[in-house]
Amino acid sequence: MLLENITALCKEKHITIAELERNTGISNGRCRRWGEMKPRVDLLKKVADYFGVTLDEIVSEKRGE
Repeated sequence: MLLENITALCKEKHITIAELERNTGISNGRCRRWGEMKPRVDLLKKVADYFGVTLDEIVSEKRGE
């Protein structure tokens, strides 16, 4: 769910996950691992701020419906 939401946000902004990581200062490949492990809240906040959304929107099961 989390990784799917981030992927959808990247598609909306026409960027790759790698570009998101570079633009937010998140280490290479970290976002992709969020499909298997829990991310740190501060990193999720960076992503939310970058896209101009709330943390709830990033982790919500409702996003994209």
